[in-house]
Amino acid sequence: MKGATTIQERLKDLRVERHLKLAKFYGVSVDYILCLTENRNPQNTELTELHLSDDMVELLKRGRINNRLLCEIATHEDFVTLMTDTEIYVDGIATSHFKDFNRLLEVLREKVLSEYQPIEEDTALKALEAMQIWEEDYFCQVTHRTWNAILHAIREAHKDDTDSAPDSSNAMKLIKDAKKALAVPGSYLDVFTALMCTQLQIRYEKLSEQERTVLKNVMKKTPAYKDSPLSRMKRR
Repeated sequence: MKGATTIQERLKDLRVERHLKLAKFYGVSVDYILCLTENRNPQNTELTELHLSDDMVELLKRGRINNRLLCEIATHEDFVTLMTDTEIYVDGIATSHFKDFNRLLEVLREKVLSEYQPIEEDTALKALEAMQIWEEDYFCQVTHRTWNAILHAIREAHKDDTDSAPDSSNAMKLIKDAKKALAVPGSYLDVFTALMCTQLQIRYEKLSEQERTVLKNVMKKTPAYKDSPLSRMKRR
């Protein structure tokens, strides 16, 4: 028994040593190698150092949002730009500059009106009006452009993921199957039954009349048929 225990301990030491070497080679933690964490290099950081509010900590803990997606958004290269523009708008850092610029344009516009008395459709006068920049509109456009770029990049990075939304091939197949079912003679119940058979990979045309009758009686009881317009329609 003592010899067996020694062998087991030696094997355990070898596994630990192997994991340590792998972790060192790839520059990650042993927990990451063992799939115990998703963080390559986890650090025990105090929450106070992260400057997170109690509401934010509670939101992350509850699982009401996709924390992984939030991390991808926040670590995107353009996110710092988005936050900078957002901070400038929220804190009103550029408000006075926008007001000064628009005030200058308004003074120029008044001068043109008083000295030259142009017609309403005057190009120069219209240009002075068009040159005015409204702070909210400006930052709305800027932040939306950056936000859209971030979302597009993350979506592209996940387009081949297994849990991403499938392409339109399934929808096209359903349309093709529906067109084939519509060619089936008889009532709309026959059409519905034929379509369901196609979805279940049953060859409707190979069924006997008795089998079709049994299937149609079953299909009449399904909510999918009873609640559909097909149940109230008659074919010409």
